[in-house]
Amino acid sequence: MKCGALFAGIGGFCAGFGSAGVPTSWAVELDTHASRTYAANFPEARLITRDVREVSVAGDNLEPVDILHAGFPCQSFSQAGERMGFNDPRGRLFFEVIRLIREFGDHRPPVLVLENAPFLRYGEGGAWFLELQNAIRKAGYWFRPENSAELNAFQLTELPQQRIRLFMVAFSTHHFRSGRFSFPAKNNPSPKNLEEYIDFESEKSDEYYLPADNRYSKMIMQSVTEERRIYQLRKYLVRAKEPGVCPTLTANMGQGGHNVPFVMTRRGLRKLTEYECLRLQGFPSSFTFPDEVPRAHRYTQVGNSVTVPIANLIAKRIVEKMEEGGNGVTDRRVRVPA
Repeated sequence: MKCGALFAGIGGFCAGFGSAGVPTSWAVELDTHASRTYAANFPEARLITRDVREVSVAGDNLEPVDILHAGFPCQSFSQAGERMGFNDPRGRLFFEVIRLIREFGDHRPPVLVLENAPFLRYGEGGAWFLELQNAIRKAGYWFRPENSAELNAFQLTELPQQRIRLFMVAFSTHHFRSGRFSFPAKNNPSPKNLEEYIDFESEKSDEYYLPADNRYSKMIMQSVTEERRIYQLRKYLVRAKEPGVCPTLTANMGQGGHNVPFVMTRRGLRKLTEYECLRLQGFPSSFTFPDEVPRAHRYTQVGNSVTVPIANLIAKRIVEKMEEGGNGVTDRRVRVPA
């Protein structure tokens, strides 16, 4: 089995599915910096660095794949944003996923996996989700509200990050007799140990530390009660997270004060390094950033990424369903024969 990736980012989905035995055949990612990071860590995958609206199955000779995953842009569907939904050009990029599926014709991917903000389910009184559901169904897939679930990395994995995202899984009516799918159940492994992900002992480069006279430093220090704990700086306040808990890592945490997670160390107050954030997203220690990728973009890439262990759990469930044979798959070979 092989995957195709749209809006690949730095490869959170690809890493999770790859560790479940489903490598990536090809990936599409427009952002130059994210593409450099992706290429450095997934050299075996064919990377197309272009706007998805300019990509076509025939023109780009896209190989048919068994699973297509796409973490399409979530800004339009975020509860914290302007909530423009499909009226936002970024929101309408979802329909590029549907277009490419249709271009595969009879060779469309048997499985479609999507990821986005949880509020997509509820925006406009449920109209966003209904429009998405209808588009997936018309493209030839089993898909009901039960094919979506809000999954929390903190509850399902060993990661201490509280991160809830909406995942959707659809199955081709040509390959499957039903669209039934069991999402990973809440497991809540405990206790969580931040010291497995954050280096509280070693000194880091100067740029990670806040000077004592910095206005943000003064704000945070008023909330600091103990070391080995994460403090999240918001616009006008500081949140002291519970021991062993990391807040949701966001795409804007490298762009100033808003949403930046900090820790108190022996040397002083510092923000998490981009590599600590990678580990909190479940990326392996072998994952690296190319030197030419600026630090601010590294934080953005981590915050935009799919959490690797969650992707892995979903991948394992999908592989199990695809291997059920007579219990759910109409063609044991999965792909439609040429």
